[in-house]
Amino acid sequence: MKLALLLLLLPLLAPFSASYLLPSAVSTRRSTSLFGRAAAVRAATKGKTDAAKTKIYGQFGKKIIMAVKDGGSASPDANKALRDVISMAKKNNVPVDNINRAIKRASEAASSDGYSSSLFEVYASGGCTLIINVLTDNPNRAAAEVKNAVNKASKNTAKMAESGSVTYLYERKGKVVVETNTLEEEGLMDIAIESGVDDYEFIPEGDVDAEGEPVDVVYVEQGDLGLLRDALKEAGKEPKDVKLCYKPMAPVECTEEEFESNMNVIEALEELEDVDCVEHNMSN
Repeated sequence: MKLALLLLLLPLLAPFSASYLLPSAVSTRRSTSLFGRAAAVRAATKGKTDAAKTKIYGQFGKKIIMAVKDGGSASPDANKALRDVISMAKKNNVPVDNINRAIKRASEAASSDGYSSSLFEVYASGGCTLIINVLTDNPNRAAAEVKNAVNKASKNTAKMAESGSVTYLYERKGKVVVETNTLEEEGLMDIAIESGVDDYEFIPEGDVDAEGEPVDVVYVEQGDLGLLRDALKEAGKEPKDVKLCYKPMAPVECTEEEFESNMNVIEALEELEDVDCVEHNMSN
């Protein structure tokens, strides 16, 4: 009798079965963007000029040079890190000529290019904070330009913070960025399970790309970043960006005036050649 009743109920329960049965295998969360208005403002300012494209080309040029030097080979076949960077560069519409020039520049014996990454932390308005990721061949120049941009854009209301003063408010996560409508929740769950990813958070239109277009974001544990990236590629859903990031643990809501001040600082920083990205904890 119980079996017959169960069989009758199964069709009704089918749409919900995945959510009841899968948590033991994988923990999933769908979130709305924490940074909706900030993302909208950035979308309005990015991509308006060729400067945005020029910067993204330069960023990938640096990453290609680093991948060649770190991997010890200018051949994508022999250097997986380089292969992955080239793949993402193409996904972001970086011209092939730019990619080839960067590889050639890195592989030249006489080249003295050496890029390194560094981090700057900022106390912004309204109790908000910023983390500035820099990729540069001149750390002293980068530090001076970042400090000047923060002071000038905020009219000295924001200030540089000591190392570690801000990062403890964030958690280190893997971040996978894909074009909107590339992923569906059910398909993402299947990919996560097959790749061995135990926990992820999916945020539709959680960010904007270099051209100001909305993109979907998936956050995973640091160790699962490569697993999900490779699984998405195998599924024909090439990510636009794959990286480690700082994700705020307790987003802060600020006033209109504080929001405008902080966005002025972020936009000024993003215009700097050496700044790779700026992360913040505003919830606006």
